[in-house]
Amino acid sequence: MILITDLIARVAQLADEGDIDDYLDLFTADAVWEMTGDLAVPAQTRTGRLEIAEGVRQRRAGGVQGPGSATRHIVSGTSVVPDGDHATAMSYWRFYTSTTSTPHLVGMGTYQDQLRRTDTTWRMSHRRITIG
Repeated sequence: MILITDLIARVAQLADEGDIDDYLDLFTADAVWEMTGDLAVPAQTRTGRLEIAEGVRQRRAGGVQGPGSATRHIVSGTSVVPDGDHATAMSYWRFYTSTTSTPHLVGMGTYQDQLRRTDTTWRMSHRRITIG
């Protein structure tokens, strides 16, 4: 299960500071990324790495996340239920801005993740992000 919790942490880290290709490599080719929406990011569902990449580029272009945005995704309280080559996980998240000065908590909620073991490692196959 440590590989799964590491995967969840790595997704958060690469959203804040990483290379988009490295971020995408953490997802299966057919992954689904969905968010219920908030003031900074509208509700959306993205299917496949190409659509997920477009969402990442839009959020970075808008200064919502990514290198230079002074944001941090903090993940905690992760619980994992393994089932062979699949697993489900639920985590709490908090999102901070202005992390280079006085950090501001601007959102929190849950990640509901489905994960799949591939030939080489675990990857995220479905992430559902809810606010609150």
